[in-house]
Amino acid sequence: MHSVGQVEPHFEHFAQPLLLRSGACLPQYTLAYETYGRLNSRHSNAVLVCHALNASHHVAGHYAGEPRNLGWWDNLVGPGKPLDTNRFFVIGVNNPGSCFGSTGPMQTNPASGRPWGADFPVVTVEDWVDAQARLMDRLGIDTLAAVLGGSLGGMQALSWALRYARRLRHCIAVATAPNLSAQNIAFNEVARRAIITDPDFHGGHYIAHGTLPRRGLRVARMIGHITYLSDDAMEARFGRELKAGAPGYSTQDVEFQIEAYLRHQGDKFSEYFDANTYLLITRALDYFDPAREFGGDLSASFAAARCKFQLVSFTTDWRFSPARSREIVKALLDNRLDVSYAEIAAPHGHDAFLLDDPRYHGVLRACFDNIAREAP
Repeated sequence: MHSVGQVEPHFEHFAQPLLLRSGACLPQYTLAYETYGRLNSRHSNAVLVCHALNASHHVAGHYAGEPRNLGWWDNLVGPGKPLDTNRFFVIGVNNPGSCFGSTGPMQTNPASGRPWGADFPVVTVEDWVDAQARLMDRLGIDTLAAVLGGSLGGMQALSWALRYARRLRHCIAVATAPNLSAQNIAFNEVARRAIITDPDFHGGHYIAHGTLPRRGLRVARMIGHITYLSDDAMEARFGRELKAGAPGYSTQDVEFQIEAYLRHQGDKFSEYFDANTYLLITRALDYFDPAREFGGDLSASFAAARCKFQLVSFTTDWRFSPARSREIVKALLDNRLDVSYAEIAAPHGHDAFLLDDPRYHGVLRACFDNIAREAP
């Protein structure tokens, strides 16, 4: 199996305003995206990959001069891989509000001539899916062979099945949920408060002040990262190992290896991610709840779906537990929809959807094999 090799991003500008769920709108916007493989003559082999919180359109391959900067799902997407680019035309899109090339808080607000900052409108999963559908129109793709996503990306895949029921044949949702639990919303709020209370935040207009709220971003990432790992994974990797081999009896210095690891992750994240984007994306996670419009009846919310579904969960994922995937499975079965479900016994927690578990990749390979055979 090989990588798709060197890739480059594309940028598509939309002059038509994007009306948002909040009632606000983006007057104009640009989407960054990448593609891998070739679109067939019938335009029937396209697969849209939706990204999670801190990822982007860079799904696979590498950029010129950056051979180690592989796409975030490079282990899954490429020639001979489970999502085989010899058979499928794969599209990765960066959502509005992000900080990796699509219109977002760091870019210029045409109304003011200054960075959007905190004035960027709140976006939802449904808004992202609407923007993605417009891009598919531009690419000449009326029906997608599949929409695939993990975590927040899985929510987007589910939203595609609800909002554009006749525009996809398969929905593949991995390590996701029909909505966030109160505990998950609480974790997101603590992370947001870490950012908002950073003295360098300046009400979200830190760029105008020549600062960045790195301290808040570091803490936010540390909080989030804890929830992506299982207790078993942290115990196996770090345990109670002391960084210096013996206690230093300090309340402020790094004492344990797990502390050093979390600080490293926080430092790295604060150098490439935007604070306002973090606020926007975690809030989009909070708002996703397709059953809300149906009085909390998840089965009723899926009544309009028409595609086939593949769901995958991981036993040690306590942030998006298997029980949440099973809620979706029940709602789909209540509507007599075609659904397959795999629950993988993996030790890695939520991050398992990004890793190389052969059973997990085997499920997705079989799924895409079936999609290829069904292609019109």
